Order: sequence, then C-alpha cells, then structure tokens
Amino acid sequence: MGMESWWSKFISVCSFILLLLNATHCLSPVQNQALGQVDECSALLQFKESFAISKSVSADPLAYPKVSFWTREGDGNQSNCCSWDGVECDEDFGHVVGLDLRSSCLYGSINSGNTLFRLVHLQRLDLSDNHFNFSQIPSRFGDDLSSLTCLNLSNSLFSGEIPPEISKLSKLSTLDLSFNDQKANDSIPLKLTKGNLRSLVQNLTNLKQLHLSWVVIQSTVPDILVNASSLISLQLDGCELNGEFPVGIFHLPSLEVLNVSYNSDLTGYFPTFNKSNVFKKLVVAVTNFSGQLSTSLENLHSLILLEISLCNFHPNVPSSIGNLTQLSSLSMYAFNDVSKGKLSVSFSWVGKLTKLYHLNLADTNIKGEFLSFVSNLTQLEFLDLSDNEISGQIPSWLMKLTQLTTLSLGDNNLQGPMPRSLFQLKNLEYLFLTGNNLSGLVEFDQFSKLKKLKGLELSYNMLSVEIRNDLSATLPKLQILALGFCNLTEFPNFLKNQSELTRLDLSDNKIHGRIPKWVLSALDLESNLLTGFDQYPGILPWKNLIYLALGNNMLQGPLPIPPQSIRLYDVQNNEYTGEISPLFCNFNDLQVLDLSNNNLSGMLPQCLGNSSVLEILALHNNSLNGYIPPICPSKTRLRIVDFSYNQLQGKLPRGVMNCTQLKVINFANNQMSDIFPSWLGALPELRILILRSNGFHGVIGKPATKHEFPNLRIIDLSNNGFSGMLPSNYLEIWNSMKYVDENQQTYFEVYTDVVDGGYFNSDYAMTISGKGVELKYKKTPYLLTLIDLSSNRFEGEIPEGPVGKLRGLVLLNLSNNSLTGHIPSSFGDLAALESLDLSQNQLSGRIPSNLAQLTFLAYFNVSHNHLSGPIPLGKQFDTFQEDLYEGNSGLCGKYLLKKCEDSESSTRPPPSIVGEDEDSVFQIALDWYVVVPGVVSGLIVGVIVGNIWTTKKHEWFVETFSRKRKPRGTRARRGRRT
Repeated sequence: MGMESWWSKFISVCSFILLLLNATHCLSPVQNQALGQVDECSALLQFKESFAISKSVSADPLAYPKVSFWTREGDGNQSNCCSWDGVECDEDFGHVVGLDLRSSCLYGSINSGNTLFRLVHLQRLDLSDNHFNFSQIPSRFGDDLSSLTCLNLSNSLFSGEIPPEISKLSKLSTLDLSFNDQKANDSIPLKLTKGNLRSLVQNLTNLKQLHLSWVVIQSTVPDILVNASSLISLQLDGCELNGEFPVGIFHLPSLEVLNVSYNSDLTGYFPTFNKSNVFKKLVVAVTNFSGQLSTSLENLHSLILLEISLCNFHPNVPSSIGNLTQLSSLSMYAFNDVSKGKLSVSFSWVGKLTKLYHLNLADTNIKGEFLSFVSNLTQLEFLDLSDNEISGQIPSWLMKLTQLTTLSLGDNNLQGPMPRSLFQLKNLEYLFLTGNNLSGLVEFDQFSKLKKLKGLELSYNMLSVEIRNDLSATLPKLQILALGFCNLTEFPNFLKNQSELTRLDLSDNKIHGRIPKWVLSALDLESNLLTGFDQYPGILPWKNLIYLALGNNMLQGPLPIPPQSIRLYDVQNNEYTGEISPLFCNFNDLQVLDLSNNNLSGMLPQCLGNSSVLEILALHNNSLNGYIPPICPSKTRLRIVDFSYNQLQGKLPRGVMNCTQLKVINFANNQMSDIFPSWLGALPELRILILRSNGFHGVIGKPATKHEFPNLRIIDLSNNGFSGMLPSNYLEIWNSMKYVDENQQTYFEVYTDVVDGGYFNSDYAMTISGKGVELKYKKTPYLLTLIDLSSNRFEGEIPEGPVGKLRGLVLLNLSNNSLTGHIPSSFGDLAALESLDLSQNQLSGRIPSNLAQLTFLAYFNVSHNHLSGPIPLGKQFDTFQEDLYEGNSGLCGKYLLKKCEDSESSTRPPPSIVGEDEDSVFQIALDWYVVVPGVVSGLIVGVIVGNIWTTKKHEWFVETFSRKRKPRGTRARRGRRT
C-alpha cells in the first residue's frame, strides 16, 4: 500500500511538469516573440533612463534626442519598441538587431551593468556624437554582443584603454572608435597601448571600415592589414604611429579611402600605382612620407581628394597629376619645404583640374605674379596661396570665382590697393590678407557688401583703415577680425554690437586708454598704449574668454583674474605689480601663462604648475622670491618653464622629471643652491638647459646611461660653483651637438593648440653670454648650439677627443676657470664655431694653427693664460684685437707689440680643410645692433639683439588668424582633421 501511494504521487508530479512544458511549447511564435520584445523593450527603456538629455553635447546641427520619444504602449505589459525612433528589429523573430542613436544628445556614463548588453541579438550599433562622460568602453561589447557587424562609438568622449575583448567581434565589418580625443580635466584619451593594433584586428577578418582616428596607438602599422582584402576605408590619422607604413596596403583591391595623416614619425613612400587602384581619398599629410612622386599617380582615375602637405616628398611634382580630372580637393601646403632647399616648382598643371573646390598651395615657394591658371578653376570654394612670394596686385579677375567662401593670400608680397572687385564675391566668408604690402585707405563700410563674411584679416600691411562711427547696423556678424598695424587710435564703436565675435586682433596700433567691456572669447591687444580696463572689477567680466594677449602695453596694478574658460594668458612686458594670486591654480584649461617682464613680487603659489594641460610657464624677469613650487607632481604637457631673473631659492624640484615633454628649462639668475641635477638627463625632449648665476656646486659626475640629454643643444652652467674636471663623460654623449641640424626651421618655436584647432606660436626669447658681450635673442635660432661652463672652479685639462666631436657648436665658453694644459688641436674641427672664449685660465703652449681654418670664428679670446708662440695668421685671425691676447707674455705676432723672431714667425695656415662654400655649412649669420653703454679696459660691453636669419619661418597652420609680426604670433586652422 505504501509503495502504491508513493508511485501515485510520483505520477502526479510528472504529469504536472509535462503539463507546464506542453503549455510553454504550445505558445505561438507570435507569443514567444512578444515575450522577447517585452524584455528587450524594457532593456531599452532602462538604457534611456540611465542618461540625461543635453542638446549641447552633440555636434551635428540636426541632432535631436531620439530616446525622448520612447514610451510604453497600453498597460505596459506589451510594448512594440520596433517602431521606436532609431530601433530596428528583424522580421522573423522581432529581436532588436539595430540601434542607431547617433547625435541623440545623450549625456552620462556607460558601464558593464548597462541594460544595453541584454540586447544580445544586436548586429548594428551606432552611438556616435554623444557624450559618455569619459567612461571606458566596457569589455561586454566584445563578450555579450557577439553578433555585431557594425560598431560606431566615434566622437562620443570615451576614454581609457580599448578593451581587448573588442577583438572577439569577428563578424565586424565596420569599427569606428575615432575622434574621442577631446580634452577634459582629468580624462585619459582613448588609447590602444597595452595591447597593440595587431592584436585588435587579427580576428576581424571581415573588416570593410576601420576608423581609429586620434586614438593613441603609438605602434607600427601591422603587416597583417596587407591581407585585409575586404577593406574599403582605413583611417588612422593622429594615432602617433611610427615605423614604416606597409606599402602593400596601397595595393588592397577594394581600398577607396586611406588616411594616415598627422603621424609625424610614420615613414613611407608611394608605390607605382596601376589602373586597378580604386582610391577616392588619399591623405598622408603631416607624416614623414618621402621619395619621388610617381607619374603613376595619374592612374588613380577615381581620386577626388589628395592631401600631401607637410611631408618630405621630393619637390618635383609630376604634371601628370593634372590628368586626375575627378579631383575636387588638393592640399599641398608646405610641400616644397625640404632640407635640400626650396626649388622653383611650376603648378600650371593645376589649371586642368576644373572640378577643384578646395586648393591649398600655401608655403610652396610660388614666386612672381598671381597664378593666372587659377582663373580656370571656377568651382573653387577654398583657395589658400598664403606664405609664398607672390608679387604684384591682386587681380580683378578673382571676381569670376563666384563660389569662393575662403580666400587666403596672407604673407606674400602683394602690393597696391585692395581691389574693389573683392566686394563682388558675395559668397565670401573668410578673407585673409595679413602680412603683405597692400597700401592705401580702406573704407571699412565696404565690407557690408559681403553679407556672409565671418572672418577678416588685414593686419600687417601698409593700410590705413577708416571706420565710421555709425557703421554697426550694416556690417555682417563677424567671428574673426584682425586689424593689427592698421593705424587705429581708438576702439571701433561697431564692435559693441558684434555679438558673435570670438577673436579680435587689434595689436600694434596706437589705441590708448582703457579696454572696454566687450564679450569675447579671444582678445589680442598686444603692443598698444593701453593703461587699464573699463569698469575693471578685479575679475575680468568675459565669461567665455579663452585667449587674452595684452603684452607690450602700459598696464599697471595687480594681475587681472581671468574666467575659468581661459587657455592663454599673456601679459608680458607691462608694469603689473603685487603677487600672483592662488586663483591661477584653478584654471584647469590654462595652457599658456606668460607673466614675464613685469614687477611681480612675493612667493609663488605652491600649486602653480600642477595643471596637467599647462604647456608654457614663463615668469622671468620679475622679483619673485621663496621656494620653487613642486612643478609637475604628475605627468604633464609642460614644454617651457622659465623662472629666470628672479630671487628664487632652494633646489630644482625633482618633480620636473615628470615633465617628459619639456624642451626648455631656464632658472638663470636666481639664488638656487644644489648639485648638478643629473636626473634631468632622462628628459627625452630637453633642448635648452640654463642654470646660470645661481649657487649650484660640486663635481659633475658621470651620466647614469649613455643616453642622457639626447636632444640637448644649449647648456649654460656659467657663474656657479661647479668644481673638479670638465664633465668629459657628458661631452662624449651629447650627440645632438655633434652635427649641424639640417632642419630648415629658422627659429626654435613651440606651437600650442589653444583656439578651436588654432595654434599659438611661441618664439623663445633667451639671454646668454657670447662674443664678449651679453646676447639677447628675441627669438632663439634653431641652429644655435652652445656650451657655457665659464666662471666656475673647473680644473685640469680640456678633453681633446670629446670636445672636438661637437661639430655643431656655435658658441663655446670655458673662461674664468682653472684649466691647465694645451688648447686641443681638435678645436679646429668645430666648423660651425663662431665664438671661443678660453680667457682667465692657466692654459699653456701654443695656439693651434688649424684654428685659422674656422671660417665663421668671429670672436676668439685667450687673454690671461700662459700661452706662448706665434698667433696664427689669415682669415678670421686677421680681425681679432690685441686685447683678446693680453696677459700671455709668451705670445707674439703681427698684430701684437711683441713681434715674432724669424725662427718662430707667424705663418699662414695650410689650405683650409673647412669648405669655403657657404652652402657647405649652415652659418648662423648675426645681424647685430649694439648699444654701447661704456668702454671698460678696451672691452665693448653692450646688448646685442640678434635677429637671426632673414628667411621666412615655417608655421604649421595658415588657414585663419595669421599674423605677420614674428616675435609672437597666432595661427589658427579650422580643425586639424582631414
């Protein structure tokens, strides 16, 4: 009986289970579909609720919040989300397979717990152009959404490391993670450095589009991409790539778009193209691509866009490019800038490209009259011929180019009046004529005819601009206005009503009085006669101000406090007094802070220099005291730090080691006391190190490795207390001083991106001793190489070998030490040497005769030593004065009171082994202006302001906001992306 009861119960339970299974099995496909939809729709609604809506976070002007229209239907148990905006479902099972939320104004973080990852059937996902608050891309994209064929997370402010799980998405045909490089206070850019590009793509064998623009990759381009036969579009611009680009990628059968621009360490060359290539866009601008452009470029019959600006291609351009009849955009900016020197190149073939709407031939060494073939290009919308040597008048036939929206002719030799025909270009939005020789009177009300005008630059010509007081009602709303050096004496009244003005350059005029209260984002009033601010409250009223340049005025009182938005703050060469407010530590976007040449005093805020985005910190020539704050407590972008000519004390903060991008360190003329900071040798970019006139002391020991100071070109340790032997171990490894840099850059400059992709150009000013006087460089020559160890306590002999190998040296000063022994004959190998000062030592023996071979030697001082024998004759030695040899009783020579006996008479040196051809050596020829305040013991003491070279400097971006004034300028380009 018991057994029957147990069996009866077992049968009942099994029957119940079968009933349940049958009930579920008997659900119709529609009912099963509904259950799946309810779950997925619920997941979508929870996804919606995890974000805020902000229309300002999406860049697309047509952006709108798609998820705002997602709502449940009926009683909430059923919901047909397949009809929602941006949602796509498959027809068979009703699963959500597509989600297009691009430009949907989403703001908030996305993490691994987000309900998005419950949509396991997703095949297409587009979240581009939103704001995901610098969150990291969750690994669940690769783990849970394995059916994805398209993943677009571009321009949505993701940051951090790309998860390796993305490589699991083997079905992907499109992967777009580009343009997640926007700046944030503490964000880490989107990067792929723990893994590498090879590991990311090795499983993605179906890729058709791979877009990683501005993702930090820092690796080579993997050869595996040569086998990506399905690839249609490859965009790796701005990824910090290096090594050689695999040439086989050019031969991929389906590749239409290739963009590897803005990878300056990426080398490569163009192969021979054949007619089977299907390229439409080919962009390698700002790379190290080189070689000869092949005539086979004409085989790229489908090419519509070609950008080869700022590369190292041979300047000979094949005219066959003129056969690319479909070409609509051609950019060759600075194409003719190579170390072999610029060649005169003909661009007449461009006249055949009648479909061009974009043409950039800026800085390509075009000479002579205005290019007549441009008149054939009637479809042009953008024309940039700036930074050339075009002469003559602006032709009246430009009025035929009725489609022009941008015309940039700045920095040429154009003359004559501004033609009235320009006012017939009704579509013109940007007109840039800065830095020419245009003359005459410009009636500003003429620009009211250009109703679409947004940007106007007339600075640095010989123009006089006449502005009526009642002009404001008729002028278009401008965004950019540059009227520097236009003979203005007051602020134009019409500016009060220019509510959209973001950049204003009124520098180098004669505007006096106070600065009015205008709402701007960029203000340049350098070099006027300004004395203060109108209704100045202590804190500047311009809430959106990002750029403030007030240098070279007569501004007084405490430093004005800018708003939080400030990126560039430059008030150098004024009369500001008082202390630096700790409020300057709170500007999280500040990239340039220049307070130099004022009367500031007090201690530095200890938080100054903590910013992770600060790039230039210049406080020199004030009366600041106390200890130096802990600069660079963590890794920063700082590239110039100059605290020279103050009263600062203590040691150099070791945190400077974190400033891995530092190019200049200058603490000259302070009261610091420390041993030689050898740890600075680990800074890979350091080019200039000046510690002159402090209390540094002790023996300079051996470098930690053979790779210390790899890029050092200027070192000044003079007037300290260093002792022991000369640091021969360092002299042996300063490899950058062993050659003459063939870079054609004229001055040492630092470019900082501060205004909407525009670049602030900082020319570094520096004071050194050389040629017996104090040399003040308003702009430091790029080729200047110097070592100044004078006025210390060094002893022993000058090392023969190491110094003689430093063949790039221009200035060498070892004076006022206790050096003994002979002058090394290897000094005769220093072919670029212009100044050699060995005075005030205990050197003995003869002056090596081969020093007369130094063609550029302009100053040679060996006074007050124990030298003997004849002075070499010939070349530069025939110009040196007697006082440069005094204090050496054993010396004799033609130009000394003591003549040599016949047995030791001075003889001219043997034929020079140093080339006479000026092209064989990159000479630094100084145009001197000497102010002589006095004569002491026959030595002229003065100030030399060196303007080094007369050739044009090359600047990276020239499309907007250019300036002819060279000591400090701005260039802006509308975006850095192609």
